[in-house]
Amino acid sequence: MNLTIQKEKIIDGLQKSASFIPSKAGAAYLRSIWLKAEIQDGSGYVVVMSTDASVEFTGRYPADVIEEGVAGINGKSFVELLRKLPGGDIKIRTDGESHVLLVEQGRRSYKMPTVDPVWFQPLPPFPEEGAVLWSGDFFQDLIDKVAFCCSDDDSSEALSCIYMNARESGKVDACGLNGHQFALVRFINDSLAGLIPEGGLLLQKKYVAELRKWLGSDEIMLNVSERRFHVRTGAGDETLSIPRSSNFTYPDYTAFMSRLESGDISKLELDRKETIDSLDRLLIFETTGVCFTLNPHSVELTAKGHEVGQAAEQIEQEYDGSLRSITFPPRDLMEILGHFQSGSIRYTFTGAEGPCGITGPEDADYIVILMPMKVAETTYYTEE
Repeated sequence: MNLTIQKEKIIDGLQKSASFIPSKAGAAYLRSIWLKAEIQDGSGYVVVMSTDASVEFTGRYPADVIEEGVAGINGKSFVELLRKLPGGDIKIRTDGESHVLLVEQGRRSYKMPTVDPVWFQPLPPFPEEGAVLWSGDFFQDLIDKVAFCCSDDDSSEALSCIYMNARESGKVDACGLNGHQFALVRFINDSLAGLIPEGGLLLQKKYVAELRKWLGSDEIMLNVSERRFHVRTGAGDETLSIPRSSNFTYPDYTAFMSRLESGDISKLELDRKETIDSLDRLLIFETTGVCFTLNPHSVELTAKGHEVGQAAEQIEQEYDGSLRSITFPPRDLMEILGHFQSGSIRYTFTGAEGPCGITGPEDADYIVILMPMKVAETTYYTEE
């Protein structure tokens, strides 16, 4: 392998590639970034590949290739070296006899040991057939609105995944559920709906988090294979794929969604920022639960701490419903409200211990369901 490339053209891709190298990996293949110099249609490229055995990254960048070849190099060290070099051309070549990679720039030269090429396993290319064009920033926003409701515990099976489900008329549901919170974004995309396999698409939260960091605001291409979910930049220079979780069955979320449309519900609308500010102050007194007392002309938020004291704040708002009080975990509610853009938030109560639907008029087709806290009163002593 023998090539020359400008640092500015490859360093960003190298840093992305290095981010997928596990910090504690025994196998040399997983510790390595693989460089492949190739010439196609008269143009030279260097292909950068890395994987942690789950997430697979491939980047392809223009270079002046003198000799094609493949080399594996300690990824973290190699990227750190190139990051600290000044801008401009960098020569990279292998010495077959000494099994080292030579990195040269001006009067600077470095030798780094290469990995035995027997370890090299080419990462599968992006599947072109049936791929769908989509918006990168919309996908980012969707992940932000849904992933926080997925469980962080991998043993939770489907609850640790984002679920995408194709519905009628090209509608797609993107869901997250962790047992006490549920988020749903519903949108229309005929092409994407046709791409989602029967039974839906499950992607583990930890892998989606890596995908979220890599995504940009530009257009992307998506595809689904039997075992993996593939994403490629619109320009085609970088590809990321993550494994599908196909052994789990997602819960039927329509069951508790239907409760929000029953006859015995109460509705309330509150200013989003005012509610967040109140909850933030009440957190000083109680981090577990804040009680909402619902009155005809106001809502009273109360918190009581055993050592700090107690606090109460009133928000003026007209309310006409049968429910009189409900308790929410304040941190969870604040996080939920932070994902909305609407100035006012609508709450649909199904009971003091039933699911509460949270929506906003400016957040079309987005709903979060939060389970309230069950308040148990304990009597420690009585007087006779």
